[in-house]
Order: sequence, then structure tokens, then C-alpha cells
Amino acid sequence: MKIPKIFVACTILLGTCQAFQNALPLQHGRVGFFGPANLDTSFVKNRRQKEDKYITPLFIRASSDSEDGDVYTIQILMSDTGGGHRASANALRDAFDVLYPGKIQCDIVDIFTDYAPIWPLNDVVALYKIMAKYPITWAMLYYSGANPFGLWMGKTILELTCFDAFKKCLNRPSGNTGKRADMVVSVHPLCQDVPLMALADLDTNGATRDVSARKTAFCTVVTDLGGAHPTWFNPGVSKCFVPSDVLRQAAKDRMLQDSQLIQHGLPIRRGFWSSNASGQPKSREILRQELGIDPSLPTALVVGGGDGMGGLVSIAEALGEKLESDQKKSSQLVVVCGNNQQAKQALEGKSWGSGVSVHVKGFVENMDEWMRASDVLVTKAGPGTIAEASICGLPCLMFSYLPGQEAGNIPYVEEAGFGKYSGQPDNIASTVSGWLKSPEMLKNMQQSALDAARPEATLDIARDLAAIVFATESKKREKVAVLRR
Repeated sequence: MKIPKIFVACTILLGTCQAFQNALPLQHGRVGFFGPANLDTSFVKNRRQKEDKYITPLFIRASSDSEDGDVYTIQILMSDTGGGHRASANALRDAFDVLYPGKIQCDIVDIFTDYAPIWPLNDVVALYKIMAKYPITWAMLYYSGANPFGLWMGKTILELTCFDAFKKCLNRPSGNTGKRADMVVSVHPLCQDVPLMALADLDTNGATRDVSARKTAFCTVVTDLGGAHPTWFNPGVSKCFVPSDVLRQAAKDRMLQDSQLIQHGLPIRRGFWSSNASGQPKSREILRQELGIDPSLPTALVVGGGDGMGGLVSIAEALGEKLESDQKKSSQLVVVCGNNQQAKQALEGKSWGSGVSVHVKGFVENMDEWMRASDVLVTKAGPGTIAEASICGLPCLMFSYLPGQEAGNIPYVEEAGFGKYSGQPDNIASTVSGWLKSPEMLKNMQQSALDAARPEATLDIARDLAAIVFATESKKREKVAVLRR
């Protein structure tokens, strides 16, 4: 199938125009070519009361002692374009292990890296890292694929190039059962359309790609928060798990029905769950002692994500100098550089003033402890980090975001009352310093963060997914038993 060049050119041009418009300073309610550039987030007011009406028991609540001894398999589709997708997949796997030990086996697949047959689709992880460093390139791609023609073109290209490869992925044995997965779960925006068609093809022995013919359960777990690309939402899924009211509406705008939508929150790493085997969380003072920092000093934590992106060095330097210069008493700054060794070396080699104690770290596995030990978080506007910070009651100063899906995270946090956005190191430094000098303001922001938190979301999502796979497979086995009689 040959796609007319003029259509491709128009799509890229429109996406570029929208990208440049959205690269302008962030303004709530700004309108672009294809509708609101930032979705209305007035939903944040009384958010807990509004969302609780959607947190209802599913048609079945799975129980590990209510089922037989069979093992169920779930294939989780993702891509390492950013750390959040794999982190969400791992979080769901961990939740299944805790709730149903030995009963559910997960097969986590980076479907593009492992199965896409051609470049650039099989190299999207490396390309994503480049575009994340130059956000305008990401914006051009994001918005050119978010209009109706771009959506059609993207789906067509993926079907033409990846259908057979994705079908092979879905048909591979999962766990140690020797058969393909009992359920498929997507935690990535590009893992809906073509995988659904491939699954329908498998379920009908090649008779059709019509998604309505699919028999195997397929669920989407959206891992964005205040905004999301339209490709997340396909009305052919069994269920779609959304973390917020704004994405619930985005799903309905894409023709998903209320009966398909379940709203709990974002799946987050195990250390942030409220239900942990370790019991009650440790106090901030004890955590600081264990982490080797002063238990008594006001503490600002600066993180740049797993790859340490977003001008980390200049922000840390400005904040360290500000804290050293205008605090009446000493304070401390912790900078987590992730995999950015260049930033780590630069900060470790800097001479800091006597009024601020600075601790520079690389990649850490215990981010939950560092967050709970801190008073303020300075971070890029990633959805997972924001969700984790709210669970820790941690005010957020956001300094960068990817155009498109992360832009909506800014008003999400600001209107919830537990953070601000600034891309200027000096403004970041003065804002954080002001927070630390105002205990009453800090206390109010901490409470607002806790009000927005959903610490049980991962376990709730896992329970509902387990209920679906248990119920679906039980019906299949009942049919098989009837046919054998």
C-alpha cells in the first residue's frame, strides 16, 4: 500500500505547527489545532470524593483461595521509551506475586525492541532518548501522530510492517505453561491497535483481524497521568484502567464506554505501596540516619529521572547556592543523577558553601526511602514520580516536561496544591528556599499531596486484572468440559 506523499507532508507540517505552539510557555487552557493543548484539570478540586465513586468492586474480586491450583499467564506489552513503562509492568508483576503467589506468571515483553522487524521501529528506545534531549523533535512526532490522519497513518504503517511480528510475540509460550498467555495487558500507548488485531487473528485461527472477534482478554493500563496520547485508547479492549478523571474523559472521547473504564490510580513501585510486609513506614529522622544524612536538617531532593535529564547540574548548583546564602540555619541537598555520570562527576567536583550539606548520588534503587526522607522534591514532570511523591506527601517543584503527554501533569499538580513549575534554575532555587522557610506552607502542601495520593492503586489494578483472567479462563474451561461430555 503506497501512502501519498502529500498526506505525509501535511501530517508532519500540522504536527510541527502544534509542536511549536505547545513549546511556548505553558498556559492553562491553551488551544491548539486539534483541540485543547492541555485538557481541563478542574477535576482536581475535591478529587478524592469525585474519584471514589469509580473505585467500586469489580464484577468478581479475585481470591487466591477461591480458585483451583492452575497457573495463569499474563503477557505485559511495553517498550523502554522512558523508565515508566517497564516500572509499571514490574509493579504489576510484583503485585500478582504478593496477592497470588505462584498462581500468576508474567511475561514482560519490549515488543518493539524484541519483535519489530525494521528500523526505526526496532530502535525506538535509542531514538526516544535522543528526542527527550531535544523536546521539539518529540513534540513534532507526538502531535503529527495525534490528529485523525496521523492516527490512521501510524496504525496502517504498524499493521503493514509489524503485524506478523507482533502476532509471533503474542503467540509465544508464556511462563512455564508451554502455551500463549491467558491475558494480554498493555502498559504502552503503541501496544493497542495492532496487538489487538493480531490477537483476534490468533483467536480465530487466521479467519479475521476484526477486534470484535477476539476471545482472549486484553486490558490497557494507562501509565500517563494528566495527559495522554490518543493511541492509549482503543474501544476494542476488555477493560481500560485510567488513573485520573481527565484521562477517563479522554478515553470516553475515543469511544470507550463507562463499563470498560476502571479508575484506581497509577501502578507504582512496590516500595511506595501502603500495604507492605515491612509494616509501618519508618520516620523521616530514622530514614535520614540510615541514609547517612543529617536527621535534623531541612532537606531538598533533586532528581532527573533514570537518565538524569533536564539541566540537572545548573538546577542543583543554583539551589545549593541559594540554600547556602539565605537560610538562617543549615540545610541539605540530595541530588540523584541516575545514569548521568557526567552530571554526577560535575557536582561531586564542586565546592559547596558551609551552610549547605550536599550529597550526590548516581542511580539508586531505594527512591522511596529518599523521598520519604526529604521535605521537597525537585523533578521533571514524569507521571510515576509525581504519583510516588504524592504518596510520600512530598511537595514538587517541576522543572521540565516532555511536550504532549507530560504537559498535563503541570496543572494536575498545581491545581491539586502540592507543587509548581519553573524551567529557570534561579526561580526554582528561590521557590524551594521559600517553601523550606515556611513550615506552615510546607505542611499544607504536604497534606495536599497526601490527599491526591493513591497508594493502593497497584494492588487494586492487580486484583481486577486477576479477576478478569480467572473469570475468562474459567468460562473457557467450562465450555471445554461441556464439549468433552
